[in-house]
Amino acid sequence: MAGKYSDYCKNRAQHCTIHTYDLETGTVTDLIHFDTAVEAPNWTKDGKYLIYNSMGKLWRLDLATKAITAIPTGMVDTCNNDHVLAPDGSGIACSSGQNDDETSNIYLVDYATGTAKRVVSENLSYLHGWSPDGKTLAFCAGRAYQGRLEWDIYTVPVEGGPETRLTNAPGLNDGPEYSPDGKKIWFNSVRTGLMQAYVMNADGSAQTQMTFDEDMNTWFPHISPDNTKVVYIAYHKGDLEPGQHLPDLNVEIRMIPAAGGTPKTLVKLFGGQGSMNVNSWSPDSKQFAFVSYHR
Repeated sequence: MAGKYSDYCKNRAQHCTIHTYDLETGTVTDLIHFDTAVEAPNWTKDGKYLIYNSMGKLWRLDLATKAITAIPTGMVDTCNNDHVLAPDGSGIACSSGQNDDETSNIYLVDYATGTAKRVVSENLSYLHGWSPDGKTLAFCAGRAYQGRLEWDIYTVPVEGGPETRLTNAPGLNDGPEYSPDGKKIWFNSVRTGLMQAYVMNADGSAQTQMTFDEDMNTWFPHISPDNTKVVYIAYHKGDLEPGQHLPDLNVEIRMIPAAGGTPKTLVKLFGGQGSMNVNSWSPDSKQFAFVSYHR
């Protein structure tokens, strides 16, 4: 792997579609097609827009008109698919490096000014969560311990400061995302040999496994705004190593109750990396957005 991702991403399918899935009707709606790769839609709190990344930039899609506008990000011009909206709607935090390689750092971007501030300057830092009170960011990072690189979950104050390590299980721990009440962090970990979804207290205690699939690798659990359900990307065992999340594979979007339970497959698609890396729930918890790819 090159950093957290891999060189496989450089040759991925370029054509793609942003979709929404409606839980009440069980239907998929095609929103817009692209002839270049786009990734990781976030749904804004007012329900009017989706934010996504493409070609190193961040973009805003108006759901009513399908108009697309670029989001000014100042010096941050190599954004990857790890971006999270500010709880108060004032801006966005994002990871940016060089094509998702080992220089990824974490930045805050203010919507009003387009200025960016670096919060985490150490390389191999990939943002996934922002606490509801606006004070803390949660991210996955590769850090050197005892002569080897370990991938764990960390938090850091929004204004910058010391990192706090929350996990220390062997292998990759990734995708941290705060629950709507800020009390929990959802994440995925390969500690059992397959990638599975976990939840822990916001201070890192009580790390609890929530998926137990024997034939799937679970990535990026996303908790709904009403705190009742979790959707995630599932890769078929054998299609990749458990610690990989590659593009251009046959994957599933699955859902479990937030309290735990049997997974339900909602969508089967060609995708993976970029399809749903960050929380893409609608504010009413009735829909979520995702990306499929095709050549």
